[in-house]
Amino acid sequence: MIRTLLGRAGLVAAAAGLATVISAAPAAAHGADAPDGTDYRTRTTGVTPARPGLEVRVIEAGARLELTNHTGRTIEVIGYSGEPYLRVGPDGVFENSHSPATYLNSTITGDTTLPADADPAAPPSWQRVDDGTTVRWHDQRALWQESEPPAAVRAAPDREHRVRDWTIPLRDGAEPARISGTLDWVPPPDAYTWWAVTIVGALAVGALGLLAAAAPAGARALAALGVLLMIGGALAVGYPVGRELDAGARGVGGVLVGLLSGQIWSLLTGLGAIAAGWYALRRRPAADFAVALAGACVALFAGVGNAAVFARSVAPVPWSPGIARVLVAVVLVTGAGAATAGILRLHAASRTPTRTPTHT
Repeated sequence: MIRTLLGRAGLVAAAAGLATVISAAPAAAHGADAPDGTDYRTRTTGVTPARPGLEVRVIEAGARLELTNHTGRTIEVIGYSGEPYLRVGPDGVFENSHSPATYLNSTITGDTTLPADADPAAPPSWQRVDDGTTVRWHDQRALWQESEPPAAVRAAPDREHRVRDWTIPLRDGAEPARISGTLDWVPPPDAYTWWAVTIVGALAVGALGLLAAAAPAGARALAALGVLLMIGGALAVGYPVGRELDAGARGVGGVLVGLLSGQIWSLLTGLGAIAAGWYALRRRPAADFAVALAGACVALFAGVGNAAVFARSVAPVPWSPGIARVLVAVVLVTGAGAATAGILRLHAASRTPTRTPTHT
């Protein structure tokens, strides 16, 4: 029995580490290179002249723009050299394969090599990319592409700065229009404070593992761990749902497709934490091991994987950055704390002497 318990405790770190290696690639593929956070806030101020039925918004923490066309007419987005770049209308979404913007905007960095036929002076060659009326794209006019911040930011990084006002030309038939917006530098938060609070909270939760495995104190501690882990698991599921909504997902089906294609491990570990918490509440056999493993996984994938928001002023979710940081902190506290507590309880159980029945 003792060897079995020690073996389980050792497997917690090994299993979590193996899952990290397996899931590293798909976790990084979410949202077509959407950032985990940024210090540049991109906003739209509207379309001029106003076009009823034409909606434009910023998604993925400013990484992309989303245009939805319900006007019943064809709207064109103009590229960097004045050429037609995108076409959105009742017949679907099209890209001009001769527009350099088609290739430059395929990544957020804009460092794609242009093919030989990328000629803004050539007649448009339209290629259908979607049957709907919504298009999403990176646009360098609304982003800060340099590795160094602007001079004004370097001089006073603790202040908010307007980097530039930007515009993107449109064409509604023969009539010109434009999307207008702003790009601002927003000072990042103090990441050390967030990490310090998170570590202290995780240690406090982990202290539950110091309680003896015997009832009643041990049973109450296990129940508390179960409740905390279920809360952390629920938030671990909710955060990637928010990321998908911020990335433009529409409806339950759109959110599910986004989760399964780009954030499958965050989803699975969150659901696993909820299941492990319920398992602990029911005081099932091996509940300590389940709590430790689920806590480690949820802390790694849903916590550490999103911890960039501790050091960034703009988060890729539809809530305020402060709420995003609190959610990630709670996930880390409950996950890392539950893992620590579970391992401590396994260790305590392994040291409990087994009574040998006496015969009279």
